[in-house]
Amino acid sequence: MKFCSECGSPVELKIPADDNRPRHVCTLCTTIHYQNPKLVIGSIPEWEDGRILLCRRAIEPRHGLWTLPAGFMENGETTTEAAIRETLEEANARVALGKLYSMVNLPDINQVHLLFRAKLLDLDFSPGAESLEVELFEEQDIPWDEIAFRPVSMTLKQYFADRINNNFQFHISDLIAPPSRNLPGRSLQNKN
Repeated sequence: MKFCSECGSPVELKIPADDNRPRHVCTLCTTIHYQNPKLVIGSIPEWEDGRILLCRRAIEPRHGLWTLPAGFMENGETTTEAAIRETLEEANARVALGKLYSMVNLPDINQVHLLFRAKLLDLDFSPGAESLEVELFEEQDIPWDEIAFRPVSMTLKQYFADRINNNFQFHISDLIAPPSRNLPGRSLQNKN
């Protein structure tokens, strides 16, 4: 951030009084501009026979790789509205949303991913504008080496493990950057 959205003056990065983190602060009007994590919301759409709907990405990042239908939550919507909207936008799929299944914190990129269990209402789905193709996969047919994002891969593995015992639990995890971008001593933490 270079300029204040309130008055257009330059901002500087400093720790405001009574705060403990650097913030962008306007040099003229002193407005403090807080930047908070973005929410990525989506679903795990399952058909009656147990297959899961995945989308092959038509956009960057990770163009051409597979993912669950998900995307950034918009202002003015609930998390459930975001999950339903993203599933419809990316896969033209209608779902009955179930319970929140996983929350993955990605502090290194300032994101939180929330994925809901969902039941496909019908098989009338097709690629949306951000997808090259959409397809139902049985567990053994999922292109594991072509999954676009670590939170999706981790969530799918948890999902199939829970499905074996028909005991779906809510999963909370912290995904820390790989060691090349990592600070010493930080690692994946799973808080089930």
